[in-house]
Amino acid sequence: MRRTMNGVAIAAVAALALTACGSGGSTASSSTGSDISKATTAAEAGGMDALIAAAKKEGKLNTITLPANWANYGTIIKSFETKYGITIDDANPDGSSQDEINAIKQLKGQDRAPDVLDLGQSFAIQGAKDGLLAPYEVASFDQIPTAAKDADGKWVSDYGGYVSIGYDPAKVPNPPTSFADLLKPEYKNMVAINGNPTQAGAAFAAVYAAALANKGSFDDIQPGVDFFKQLKSVGNFVPVTGSPATVQSGQTPILIWWDYLQASSVQSQVPSWKVVIPSDASYAAYYAQAINATAPHPAAARLWQEYLYSVEGQNLWLNGSARPILLPNLIKDGTVDKTAAAKLPPAPAGDPTYPTDAQQSAAKAIVSQQWATAVGG
Repeated sequence: MRRTMNGVAIAAVAALALTACGSGGSTASSSTGSDISKATTAAEAGGMDALIAAAKKEGKLNTITLPANWANYGTIIKSFETKYGITIDDANPDGSSQDEINAIKQLKGQDRAPDVLDLGQSFAIQGAKDGLLAPYEVASFDQIPTAAKDADGKWVSDYGGYVSIGYDPAKVPNPPTSFADLLKPEYKNMVAINGNPTQAGAAFAAVYAAALANKGSFDDIQPGVDFFKQLKSVGNFVPVTGSPATVQSGQTPILIWWDYLQASSVQSQVPSWKVVIPSDASYAAYYAQAINATAPHPAAARLWQEYLYSVEGQNLWLNGSARPILLPNLIKDGTVDKTAAAKLPPAPAGDPTYPTDAQQSAAKAIVSQQWATAVGG
């Protein structure tokens, strides 16, 4: 379920955000006659009015892997449709970042190919290297930290949070507060992550966080793989894709997931659900936005990006308990939704740190090579 996500080195600015209170061949053209599929800014598309007009003429936007309860995407999609009169078709809402990349390749040239993507950072970086993503700079591009974006705008960090441990007090009377705690016998058949870390979501981040909790580092994710191997050997690891549904069924009383999803997704289904950031590991990261280089609706794709990085779009992510990349700017400018910011899960003290692209790639390779043997499927 959902996408692999890795950290980005956006230290100083991200620290403020994370600790705040919180188709191929398309010829869509602007009124100036320019090919919007080649536009790298709204200005190159003829300006925002021309971009909006072209997007409305297309009338459709194809998104992929955006569950309604993930970072407030249900509301974001409806708000965009209402604002611009453009219909959004979201494919494979519970898919992975790899599914998104596969869709770009397999559906190239087709009207149903994804226009835009919301990817784990390692996938975004590779997609840019492979020439799959279009360069585009939104109006607020210069406000986004340099390390939180591709220099040409082929991907840009969007929202993030911390790896956390969630639990159901009714089934877990003595709650875990660390990765070390999760090995206790009392948690037999209780602990899950949200899928296979070679493909999906916070699963990869959970392994990275476990490594940090067990004397590993951004250069050494091996202790994280070893931790989950041990968790399985003692009988505590539940080999299913953890989700709000498995929590409700009682199958996974303890779930390692992003703090904002614990808060926005699980707690909406299980009001008593509690969330803690593990005391022995603090791992934070962002997802990334990107445009398919052969998007069938290039104007709508670019308008979607402008919307997401506007004050309105950033605050909508914030309302999903996620920390938008421009949160420091919203706070500074007085445009932040203060009520939503105040509801953010408490962040650890100190500045978060992030692995480099090279460290992420190396860690991903280790997990891909060892996970099946060490833990399974």
